[in-house]
Amino acid sequence: MLMTTRHAPGTFCWPELATTDQDGAKKFYTALFGWTFDDTDMGKGMVYTRLQLKGAGVGALYTMRPEERKMAPPHWNSYVAVDSADASAARAKELGAKLLMEPFDVMDLGRMAVIADPQGAVFEIWEAKKNHGAGILGEPGALCWTELMTTDTKAGEAFYTGLFPWKATYLPMGEAGDYTVFKRGEESAAGMMAIAPQMGPVPPNWMPYFAVENCDASVTKAGGLGAKTIVPPTDIPNTGRFAVVQDPQGAVFAVIALAPM
Repeated sequence: MLMTTRHAPGTFCWPELATTDQDGAKKFYTALFGWTFDDTDMGKGMVYTRLQLKGAGVGALYTMRPEERKMAPPHWNSYVAVDSADASAARAKELGAKLLMEPFDVMDLGRMAVIADPQGAVFEIWEAKKNHGAGILGEPGALCWTELMTTDTKAGEAFYTGLFPWKATYLPMGEAGDYTVFKRGEESAAGMMAIAPQMGPVPPNWMPYFAVENCDASVTKAGGLGAKTIVPPTDIPNTGRFAVVQDPQGAVFAVIALAPM
């Protein structure tokens, strides 16, 4: 478990669900993970729901605006902590990324930008002010891993190690090739793997993993709440047991029961 009030640069610090049914999503995720929620009226009919575990923020969700729905289906946004949103956004552009939203202030909470990497995977950067992001990481019910699926792992490695304080290490996966683990110092920061042909027309994307006590039980519970199983519970040697799930509105995420350390 990691409880924190500040995230080092290069840390995935905040998962945020963009959905088409805010009330339905609240019911699904609070039932699945035991989260509570706190709604904030943002004006113009927009409500921002902060998701909480043991009184600490672990993520959020909101209703997608009409222009967002034209660009993407429901999905999880993944925020990475940075020292300077402006400097990181400028560097991302130098490395071939596209800024979907230029750096802007989120009230007095922080400063952010939305970036599409050269292969098209979208992520957010977060320069914290009053809000540093998730108060809990790595505990059941909280974010524990974020993974990039891409069409070009070499290009992805060059981009992300050029943007964040990450270095790439590799885990052999047999016929599937190597799994890339990005490390921030000695700590693992994120993962990356190639989109396999048998996966079909999957666009490059970042996907959050949430820790759970029991993977199989969580998948069964999710199914009972209206979710679809994309990847059934599967063991990862020396790591844990994971599954990939699509929520009732269509957003995809993973759950993992981590092996004892």
